[in-house]
Amino acid sequence: MHQNDIMMEINENEYLLLSGIQHFVFCRRQWALIHIEQQWQENLRTVEGNILHEKAHSENLSEKRKGCLITRGMAVVSRELGLTGSCDVVEFHKDIDGVEIFCHQGRFLPVPIEYKRGKPKKDHADILQLCAQAICLEEMLVCNIPKGYLFYGETKHRLEVEFDQDLKSEVRKMAEQMHDLFHRRYTPKVKTGSFCRACSLNELCLPKLCKIKNASDYVKSKLEEES
Repeated sequence: MHQNDIMMEINENEYLLLSGIQHFVFCRRQWALIHIEQQWQENLRTVEGNILHEKAHSENLSEKRKGCLITRGMAVVSRELGLTGSCDVVEFHKDIDGVEIFCHQGRFLPVPIEYKRGKPKKDHADILQLCAQAICLEEMLVCNIPKGYLFYGETKHRLEVEFDQDLKSEVRKMAEQMHDLFHRRYTPKVKTGSFCRACSLNELCLPKLCKIKNASDYVKSKLEEES
């Protein structure tokens, strides 16, 4: 079945988590272990990341500062991408090309802001995730969002991201690939490397990577050895 056909057949119960883009870019096997096989382990990186996101969501759900509306933990969804999730922060700036907001005068342009631990990555994982949020907001609010921001906990600095058509096309292609693997319930094997040491699923994934079908089989085999 062609990937585009799979995307057309997606119903709301099969929407994938938008945050999974991070896992998918880092390692498709890691993404499959988490989102298909439901395997997960915490490590220092995931704990630090969760703390930063909790801080972003911990204040009032919305507030107004000098004409800018700020919303935290806003739920978003895209039927086109088949993805759902939430934005850490969405700022609504007054803009003639924006959208009307109930109980507020004027028009406002949404600007998604994603909070990340550490510093900017070498890959485009953070940028793609932020762009996916923008696509969701564009679809929900029927508007065009030209840019957003990534805020990194280590640098304490906002990085501007422009949402051009090439970036949006990359997000759409990635969403199709995620749904293709999910539809087939397929956990791919991948080439290992030094980056595996930072993976929260290292112990589940690597020991039998080339010898067994998936992580569930590995856990089952280890339990049988101990019995």
